[in-house]
This record gives sequence, structure tokens and C-alpha cells, in this order.
Amino acid sequence: MPQRRWAIMALLELTGVTKRFGGLTAVDNVNLVLNEGEILGLIGPNGAGKTTLFAIIAGYLKPNEGKIVFNGVDITGKETHKIARMGMNRTFQVVKPFSDMNVVENVMVGAMMRNASVKRAREKAMDALEFCGLAHRADYLGRELTVANKKRLEVARALASDPKVLLLDEVMAGLNPSEVRDAVEFIHRIHARGVTLLVIEHVMEVIMPISHRVAVLNYGKKIVDSDPKQAVSDPEVISAYFGSTDEGRGDASC
Repeated sequence: MPQRRWAIMALLELTGVTKRFGGLTAVDNVNLVLNEGEILGLIGPNGAGKTTLFAIIAGYLKPNEGKIVFNGVDITGKETHKIARMGMNRTFQVVKPFSDMNVVENVMVGAMMRNASVKRAREKAMDALEFCGLAHRADYLGRELTVANKKRLEVARALASDPKVLLLDEVMAGLNPSEVRDAVEFIHRIHARGVTLLVIEHVMEVIMPISHRVAVLNYGKKIVDSDPKQAVSDPEVISAYFGSTDEGRGDASC
């Protein structure tokens, strides 16, 4: 587990956040705290409501109920671009770069969120590409990158906006084992850069080693919020992932 270097201070707080789509409650009365300098893993089975919760936090969806406070400011229902300018940005599970723009132009879109100068935005974009290992592909078109590099491009675009908090949505989905190992190291490097992270991941053995704490969603409800080691042995978590708490199932780290 990574070591924290910051004093504990709530940077993001969710209180009673609920989102309904017709008769379906996708997120159900979720309370969540993300502390400054923390890597918080948000996990749960497919369809648990993780990505919906991300979309609410980042302003892509408005909650039916509840409150979201970021860096001391109520951002409930605030527009996405305003949240990004305040210092919180996100990536997407399904990456969609601007196909006909080159890589540096893609990242400049993120940099210009907080930089009016085109020259300064290009400098920020190139810094982010260097950090993400994509500087040598700056002139490639977005559609020419591999899946792994498209995911890095997505992160570079978010980092170019100088976020305090970065929401990573399954950045390791669709990667081979070698690419997953690289992605884990990449997340460590982002955190070392001073960015607080909220990370969605479906595969528990990937997220557990990098998280200070994990919150588990199931059917839209938060069922666990604890140290990773405690979470993997919790009966509710085992049941959510395996459908049984019978002995012999092992724990959720299997």
C-alpha cells in the first residue's frame, strides 16, 4: 500500500447522493469522503453504479438528492467545465480521442481549460505528454494510437488541466498483463506528482495494492468503506462478487 505524505483533510465530500433513472435507483444515498493526498479505490461488480457516481461527481449528471462539496465549495449540479476549472477532472472508461486532431492538440483541449494562452496551453500539453511517455507521438493523430496509449492520452489531457483531484475510470480495462503493470506504475507516478486520486476498477487484485482505502458499491449502495485488507474479507463484499459467503470461496482478492 502506498504511503501518504499529506495531512488528512477532506477534499471531496458526498452526502446522501442519489441518482434515479425512472424506476431504477442507480446510486442510492451514498456518503463518501476523499482526503487530500489519498488514493481511494471505488470498486464493485459490473452495474454497481460506479461510473454513474463518477459522472455525478464530475458534473455530467445531476443527482436527484444529496450534496457534493469539493475543496470547501458546494458543486452539486455545477457544470462540468466549471468543476474542471476548479481543479477536478476525470477520464472515461471508453476512450474517445479527437480522431482527426493530433496528440498534442488533443491534450491542449485539456490545458486550455485553465490556460487562455495557446502558447502556454501547448507547453502544458507537451509537459503532460512527456510525463505520460507520449511526447514522441505528439504529431500522431488520436486515432493512430494503441488502446493503451489512447488511455494515456486521456490521462495526459486531464493532467494538463492541473487537477487537484483526478477521477480515473477503469484505465486498465482492455489492457494485457504487461500493460496493466505499466498502468499501475503510472498511477503511482501520478500520485507522486501530488494529485489526489479516486480510481474506479472492476478487478480487485489490481486496485487493492495501490489504494489507501477502498469503497465498495453494490446495486448503487455503498456497502463497505475501509482499509483494503478489511474490505477483501468482508462478507458483503465476498457476496457481491461471488454470490456466496460460503467457506471455500476464499476472499475477494482471489
